[in-house]
Amino acid sequence: HQTEIMGAFLPWYTFVAVILLVIHGGLCADIIGGREVKPHSRPFMAQIKGQKGVICGGALIKENWVLTAAHCNVKKAKVVLGAHSSNKSEKEQQTFEIAKRIPYPDYNRKTNENDLMLLQLQGRAKLTKAVKPIPLPTSDKDPKPKTVCSVAGWGRTTNRGKALSAVLMEVNITVISREICNDKKHYNGRPIITENMICAGHKKGGKDSCN
Repeated sequence: HQTEIMGAFLPWYTFVAVILLVIHGGLCADIIGGREVKPHSRPFMAQIKGQKGVICGGALIKENWVLTAAHCNVKKAKVVLGAHSSNKSEKEQQTFEIAKRIPYPDYNRKTNENDLMLLQLQGRAKLTKAVKPIPLPTSDKDPKPKTVCSVAGWGRTTNRGKALSAVLMEVNITVISREICNDKKHYNGRPIITENMICAGHKKGGKDSCN
């Protein structure tokens, strides 16, 4: 089934920004201006937990496969499914060791392009109301500008302070064209938003998944 899973990478380009959470490293995915979701209402969400807590997030796409970010350091980490809390045990949670990690072959550490990685779990998830795979997209087309996306995670909820959210948060953001993101009034080429990236935010500010 590995060929089937690897083939699923391409259509996830246009959806990866919606589901991935990164806390450490050169990137961030804080949930600024968001709200707490109804517990266990996002059954595809996965926590990747290290010794000090949640280090990354991802999405369950098969009973034994999780999609996350390639730059996430998953050594000595475990995957927790069915979680709402980031620091408490819940009866809905299922915890797995990582059997294999498969970074996207064209992942570029310098530009962060193709920042995708598959994690194969040791064992298969038991599907419940709190643990379900997210449906794979049937198209690899870009979401159009002004498309509203939902970003979920356990990151910071304000621009100040380093405390992470204790519960799963979510914020709606809007897709912005690459031309606008790359112009002099915005990113101005630092970084360059390429065809393998999505730019999204809120026109009035205050809502974001990375600052």
